[in-house]
Amino acid sequence: MSPFEHHEDQAQYRRPAHRAGVELYHAHILRHSFEPHTHEAYGLGAITQGVGRFRWRGGEHLAPRATLMLMNPEDIHTGEAATTDAWGYRMVYLDEAVLSELYGGPAWRFDAAVAHDAEAASRAAALMATLWQAREPLAFDSALLELVQGLSRHAHRAPLRGDGAAPRFAPVLDYMRAHLDESLDTERLAAVAGLSPFHFLRSFKAQHHATPQQALMALRLHEAKRQLAAGQAPAQVAAAVGLTDQAHLTRSFARRYGVTPARYQQQLGTRPRP
Repeated sequence: MSPFEHHEDQAQYRRPAHRAGVELYHAHILRHSFEPHTHEAYGLGAITQGVGRFRWRGGEHLAPRATLMLMNPEDIHTGEAATTDAWGYRMVYLDEAVLSELYGGPAWRFDAAVAHDAEAASRAAALMATLWQAREPLAFDSALLELVQGLSRHAHRAPLRGDGAAPRFAPVLDYMRAHLDESLDTERLAAVAGLSPFHFLRSFKAQHHATPQQALMALRLHEAKRQLAAGQAPAQVAAAVGLTDQAHLTRSFARRYGVTPARYQQQLGTRPRP
């Protein structure tokens, strides 16, 4: 059963069995609006149809056909079609360690989520289609290397967490990750940050363009995604990440990733045995 309200909305995931830290994603979206979420990986994407609209770093951005969509790990964002036509796009999500090994250098940093580079977008879309269809590890890895090298000119070489004020709330995010299964209140998180509760709320949102609750839910659902990909049962995953029950996980996961937990595991071939 599709989690979408319109039958034309589709989302598909795939992971190569031989290469950890890589996830492929194809989407065709007409009416669905993705709630704020994160992938905690680099998101390298090409828009193949329509126009996408999303909120990123406090602003609204448009990504039309033949553009690139480029996300840093932990970038919290939304997503929806900006016109009455469907929005089609392909993504590759790469863990930071995988990208660093592929490129052979320091971490990347994207300062713009949309790159208007039609030639690179067309090439990236073709390589992502090759990755989706590849069955031999060598063919997959070769296409992945081409993709990363082709997009490298759109990235700065800089430590991911070493710019600006970004590290200020790193301890808070780490605390959230360590206590996903607990009910967290403002006072606890403010104490980690060394701020008064309301100063913390204001400052966190100004820095991350999301409330602490939105960030916590994004981290919970990302961890749920990781555990589901490892073959954990949805009910166990829900409890492990602090959600009320399996139904809560199903609703929240579908709103952020476009598929139900069961469908996600089916696509990856990791559904747990009864």
